[in-house]
Amino acid sequence: MAKTASEIPGKLFFKIGEVCELTDTQPYVLRFWESEFPQLSPRKNRSGQRVYQRKDIETIIRIKALLYEEEYTIAGARRKLEDESATGRPAAKTAPRPATAKVAPPARQVKERAAGAEADHPVDALEERAAAAKPISGGGDTTRQKALESALHEVKTSLGEILTLLKGR
Repeated sequence: MAKTASEIPGKLFFKIGEVCELTDTQPYVLRFWESEFPQLSPRKNRSGQRVYQRKDIETIIRIKALLYEEEYTIAGARRKLEDESATGRPAAKTAPRPATAKVAPPARQVKERAAGAEADHPVDALEERAAAAKPISGGGDTTRQKALESALHEVKTSLGEILTLLKGR
C-alpha cells in the first residue's frame, strides 16, 4: 500500500525498487510517468540507475492520487500538477464521487480514454470537441450549433447506455 509523505524514510536517495515499494507501483509505471510528467525527473547515478529524492516520491504519490483516486486522465493530472506547482500548494480537491455512482463506463468512453482523450472527464471531452469546431467558410454559428447538437446527442446516447446498465442490475 502507498505511503503518505510523512511515512517516507529520511534517506537522501532511493533506488527505483525502494520507490516502487513505498508507492505501491511498478517500475515500468514510474518510467512511463517520467515521460509524461516534467515534474518527475529523478537523477541518474554514475552507473546509470535512477535515484529518487523525497520530492520525487511525494510527486509520485500525488500523481497516483490524481490518476487513481480523483480519476484524472494523464493530461488532466499534468495540468493539475502544473497549477499546483505554480501556486506552491495543492489545488482544492474535487468532491469524490459517491460509491453508488460507480458504473462501468460505456464502451465508447473506454475507447476514447484508451485513444488518449485529452480532457479531464468525458463531459469535458465533448465540450472541448464542440468548442474546437471551426465554422466552415460562411457557416458562422450554424456549424457551432451543429457541433453542440452532436455533442449533446453523444451525451444523451451515453446516458442511455448507463441507464441500460443500471436497469440490468
